[in-house]
Amino acid sequence: MTGTIEIRLEEAAVFERSVRFRFPFRFGAARVEAAPQAFVRVRISDGAGRGAIGRAAEMMMPKWFDKSPALSPDDNVEQLRTSLRLAINAYSDAGGGTAFALHAAIEGEHHRRAAGQRLPGLVASYGLALIDRAIIDAVCRLEGMSAVDAVRSNRLGIDAATAPDLRDFDLNGYLASLTPAAMMAVRHTIGLADALTAADITEGARVGDGLPQTLQEVIAAYGHRHFKIKVSGRPVEDTERLIRIAEVLDLETESYVATLDGNEQFESGEIVADLLDRIAAEPRLARLRSSILFFEQPIARAEALSRSVAGISGRIPLEIDESDADIGSFVDARALGYAGISTKSCKGFYRSLLNSARTAKWNDEERTDRYFMSAEDLTTQSGLALQQDLVLAALVGATHVERNGHHYVDGMAGAPQEEQAAYLHDHGDLYHMANGRARLAIRGGRVAFASALAAKGLGSAVEPDWSAMTRS
Repeated sequence: MTGTIEIRLEEAAVFERSVRFRFPFRFGAARVEAAPQAFVRVRISDGAGRGAIGRAAEMMMPKWFDKSPALSPDDNVEQLRTSLRLAINAYSDAGGGTAFALHAAIEGEHHRRAAGQRLPGLVASYGLALIDRAIIDAVCRLEGMSAVDAVRSNRLGIDAATAPDLRDFDLNGYLASLTPAAMMAVRHTIGLADALTAADITEGARVGDGLPQTLQEVIAAYGHRHFKIKVSGRPVEDTERLIRIAEVLDLETESYVATLDGNEQFESGEIVADLLDRIAAEPRLARLRSSILFFEQPIARAEALSRSVAGISGRIPLEIDESDADIGSFVDARALGYAGISTKSCKGFYRSLLNSARTAKWNDEERTDRYFMSAEDLTTQSGLALQQDLVLAALVGATHVERNGHHYVDGMAGAPQEEQAAYLHDHGDLYHMANGRARLAIRGGRVAFASALAAKGLGSAVEPDWSAMTRS
């Protein structure tokens, strides 16, 4: 590694900003209309008496991290608050070290403490991921460098301490080889309750804010050619809806690619196979079928890693998402026949980089391109959270990213005008002003974010307006 820097966490605070959706989104069996966004601010110091402030942000989405029907959305949000408190306490007691060494020292104990409070692995990961990102941002600001340069030169001190299967892999060489692109296709998510055409919008349900609402309108407004399609785990109903979706995509786009997302709605691999059989037998799905890249987390996490999925993965590449509870999950999933894993900022910056290294190592060992990582996270909001996520997605080599936060929220909703103006000024390649709001600028189905890659820190040159938030 090159010139690592040792730091310690001196202070951390959590703030929240409410985000209301333009219309409800359906997460599997749940419908969500609003949620808070968490903002983390940390202060670090090094041995030379220097200090720096770092920040991170992430939606606190209910009904994804823990889908237990016994828990309300408010219960889910409180789980995430608890995870953040646990992570801050662990980091505060960790002493000094490189940014990654501190992460590695507390990761296992943090997950154990979270489990002791009956928090699932994904919930535990959330708190650690946000504190990690804020610390990375602070380290980069302390050194006056971008996160891209910090990763490529390994100023963060990333090693195989949490991923012993990578001990014989040239991790420094791999990190130095990363070449993030400054433009990426946006993969639009078609939710289970989303309107496909104007005929699907019932009387009184039209939002009327000038933004696209139906799939047809979204394609016309943004020029999407990449899509993520939610399926419900009910093969008959799913096939019928896929036919309707295919009618729109086949008509509105000359060419497209798609992914399927089961969101854990399939009780078993047999039900997944039933859906695949129906898709294969339906002539109206021929073009859609040929466009599908992979199937994301069809099987519920309680069963997904309990037995082999080789019978299904031979037909379509399978990816884990909700089953990615900790740094070892991808290794376990590979042994059962899964080929892919998602990168999401809410699961961990370091985890994504290490899993990306695993795909490179495994593909090289097997002389194949079987193993892959995709960029997912539909509710990420414009501003700090979105930019940090784009930097991470670009670092792991993603060429398209699931992104729907701009579709479900009216621009930078909740952010003061001064903050919105700062993003327009400092990241004008990524945003534009429309109807009085700073909005994500999607042109030809793509976003440009060279300014985020080059920014000192992790992805953003803008200081959030902390006075416009509530202290958590």
